[in-house]
Amino acid sequence: MPSVFVQGRPVGSYPRLAPEARRGAVRRITEVGEEVLHKPCRDVTEFGPDLAALIDDMFLTMYIADGAGLAANQVGVGLRLFVYDCPDDDGVRHVGHIVNPVLDQAGPGHRRLLDEGEGCLSVPGATMDVPRPDRAVVRGQDKDGNPLVIEGTGYFARCLAHETDHVNGHVYIDRLSKRERKEALRQVADRREEVFARRAANEAALNGS
Repeated sequence: MPSVFVQGRPVGSYPRLAPEARRGAVRRITEVGEEVLHKPCRDVTEFGPDLAALIDDMFLTMYIADGAGLAANQVGVGLRLFVYDCPDDDGVRHVGHIVNPVLDQAGPGHRRLLDEGEGCLSVPGATMDVPRPDRAVVRGQDKDGNPLVIEGTGYFARCLAHETDHVNGHVYIDRLSKRERKEALRQVADRREEVFARRAANEAALNGS
């Protein structure tokens, strides 16, 4: 079984950071409550160097923040697009980007993952259990406009569903009860500074390398 899939295709070997990140610049990550995170994003209609540069920036920003996925509205850009570098439950690494993603609704017979903690770079420091299907299929395009279908299971399925939620204007805490949402925001208040200190340290280490 290949250990890395890039844009849904198996590859023999792959660097620790996606090559896009080396071309990118770090952008500020938006936080829960900011308008851009809470409304549906626009379809990407222009495929070209600006889109490629945004993807480069998103990869680097995701790595600096120790993320497994990042949507464009998390860097303040209201476009339907996300990047990911995420393992599945079998330890297989999945790396890529998807433009104009649409999540196929899972058919009957998919068990729910009720016991998995979920976090979000835009809800810094909080982790809460969120039910998600154990398999996800996302259809969209790559940065050149070619059709793309990405399938995931386990933790990677969770990532695909979570990031597609973002482009639809939803943050994972929208799926929580009022009480759970309150607990998530309490965790943010407690841990936010620690999270930002770690991001700053990661950025300094990368600049020094």
